[in-house]
Amino acid sequence: MPDAIEACHAFLKAPDHQGGRMESRQMFSHITVGTRDLERAGRFYDAVLLPLGLKRRVVTPDGGPLALCWVTGQALLPRFYVYMPYDGEPATVGNGSMVAFLAPTQEAVSVAHAGGLAQGGTDEGAPGVRPHYGDGYFGAYLRDPDGNKVHIVHRGDLPL
Repeated sequence: MPDAIEACHAFLKAPDHQGGRMESRQMFSHITVGTRDLERAGRFYDAVLLPLGLKRRVVTPDGGPLALCWVTGQALLPRFYVYMPYDGEPATVGNGSMVAFLAPTQEAVSVAHAGGLAQGGTDEGAPGVRPHYGDGYFGAYLRDPDGNKVHIVHRGDLPL
């Protein structure tokens, strides 16, 4: 395994990777969660994500399961998808899994949290300051109607 790690380090240090940093790269292409009811999930995630500045994007059918998608502005990536499971089995939640969405303001955290609750979400932590995560960290937690854990956070502690 050390050979693989050494190869990774060599790759990242190559000149086209700007001294080990990939400045223009994002961490994720997309993140997905499963649902048992796509229409209900759409209402929930619209209520949570639209106040954060995300918008729903049309999903081009590709032969896979039905899905909904949200993006920021005109950006192609990253994307957040809600899918009917590919295997046709009921969607289940991941124990220890959570998706955290950035909010532009503390108010947006509160609006998104309230919107999610109004669309069938379950409260897992009311909007508020979370100083143990950093100065200016303001977040809220909830579960979508399928049980997926969602975190909404304004990171006043970081220059984003």
